[in-house]
Amino acid sequence: MTPALAPQAAQLASESTLTAFGQDPWWITTIKAVGIFVFLMVCVLMMIMADRKVMGRMQQRHGPNRMGPFGLLQSLFDGIKLSLKEDLIPRGVDRFVYIAAPMIAAVPAFIAFSVIPVGPEVNMFGVTTPLQLTDLPIAALVVLATAALGVYGFVLGGWASQSPYALLGGLRASAQVISYEIAMGLSFVAVFIMSGTLTTSGIVESQRGVWFAVLLLPSFLVYLVTMVGETNRLPFDLAEGEGEIVGGFMTEYGSMKFTMFFLAEYVNMVTVAAVSVTLFLGGWLAPPGVTAILPGANEGWWPALWWLLKFLCVMFLFIWARGSLPRVRYDQLMKLGWKVLIPIQLVWITAVAVVRMLILDDASPVVVGLVVAGFSAVTIAAFYAWVRHARRERAEDARLRAQNARRAHKDPAFGGFPVPPSTAPHYGSSVLAEPPRTAAAVGGDSNKKGEEVTGA
Repeated sequence: MTPALAPQAAQLASESTLTAFGQDPWWITTIKAVGIFVFLMVCVLMMIMADRKVMGRMQQRHGPNRMGPFGLLQSLFDGIKLSLKEDLIPRGVDRFVYIAAPMIAAVPAFIAFSVIPVGPEVNMFGVTTPLQLTDLPIAALVVLATAALGVYGFVLGGWASQSPYALLGGLRASAQVISYEIAMGLSFVAVFIMSGTLTTSGIVESQRGVWFAVLLLPSFLVYLVTMVGETNRLPFDLAEGEGEIVGGFMTEYGSMKFTMFFLAEYVNMVTVAAVSVTLFLGGWLAPPGVTAILPGANEGWWPALWWLLKFLCVMFLFIWARGSLPRVRYDQLMKLGWKVLIPIQLVWITAVAVVRMLILDDASPVVVGLVVAGFSAVTIAAFYAWVRHARRERAEDARLRAQNARRAHKDPAFGGFPVPPSTAPHYGSSVLAEPPRTAAAVGGDSNKKGEEVTGA
């Protein structure tokens, strides 16, 4: 067993990585903050353009190619067009909340990027400083907190719009974020257990041996799903499904307010992609094997390049999913979050915690292997039971659909909207003529009550 904890053990394991922060001059901090803002805005413009061009190629058509060379300025001109549109505020809305909601949705996404490490310490204008705005003992929790705050903008925007479609979209967004925020937070727990720290810089340093995407593969896969649900992107864009609720919480917004919601969505995508690189893909560390070819790959400004390449790969997954997967039903969305992702994460975290404790207690490899084998057997048995249950559910659904189809064939009014009978007033020649609308049309035959017109 482990000996009694010394007083020094109560300190955070990541204090060594925090000593580089809080010592920069104010102008270096300002340069970093402005650089983050410019990077996020450029990423939004490029991501919108990449969304169109990549999906255009996937669908065998051209993307934007008119504005600027290769259509690179299309997103910029779209933003200018939106800003020049008339800004209307619907009658009867809560004006303060209606105007504040887009800003509440956009601002937290910018704050979350402040704790993302892009590189190690570099020389910037003669000052040695890390390529990260700031770091905190609970920096990873700051990301979750800001992600949870962003949904208030969507909910308040839907509520303040005084529209049933907008309100429904806001409620969907809140329920979706709650369910997927839990699974996302649980995917972070395994990273905290393995790294022993909540600082983002410490988590990157703990991946020098092997990336957590390999060591904690289930957590990484769950995070990839939850980050798509967190950002309301296809196939999980039920909060703004055009085929169901027009535009969701953004239905009553236009001009710059609509642009703010659009900006919040894409900045959230950039933030969650950067978080996936930091927590699971080694952050700014060079890919395996690169250091053997380039010994200084993890020094100077080179790590910023590795971080950017990983970041672009994760951003491409958003476009790939949007162009490949159909939108799911809302009940399927909730079932995936509560009945699949959360139980998987709970079992996986328990296994990681037990194995980690055994390793720290210097348990024999045989004991660790038996524990891993036991968890694997339980997981396989649970997966088999879930597959059998899913098959039974599909068979029962198929039986009910066939039964309903037979009943609908016999009775057209069964299920859904009833079919009007053929003798209804709006069929054929049974439509009553409209009364005259002008004084000139008033004649002797205009007061006949039973006059009808033909179906033609």
